[in-house]
Amino acid sequence: MQAAREIGLPSLELIVEPGDSTLVNADTNFYTDPENFARSIDLLGFDVDLRATPVRYTWVHGDGTRRATTQPGRPYPHLDVTHRYREPADIVRPRVNVTYRVRYRVDGGAWAALGQTLTASGPTTELAVNEAAPVLTAP
Repeated sequence: MQAAREIGLPSLELIVEPGDSTLVNADTNFYTDPENFARSIDLLGFDVDLRATPVRYTWVHGDGTRRATTQPGRPYPHLDVTHRYREPADIVRPRVNVTYRVRYRVDGGAWAALGQTLTASGPTTELAVNEAAPVLTAP
């Protein structure tokens, strides 16, 4: 359904823990706050209701790797969606893309599923990947 594409499904903000910087070889936690989408439009004289539900999250880490999950992750101490950066970088730009399953109905009729899913790319966030070295000191 072209109308669903033209309306635009919500992109989701990526939340990174521990913040705007992380360490090489340490778990970096990712999550997002999913939202269901509901919109009613007039299309060629028909009332069309659209409903979209997130069904897949693709975590683009900004270092050339990605991971797909069916869950949006959660804040610490839950580590549902993590990534370990292998190399330091001044800035990587991770994001989350969300794939929606869309249903629609016309003039209050029965709900029908759109024959395909639709994906909204999320905005990138800047993340520094630092390297730390342990230092031994005498007591």
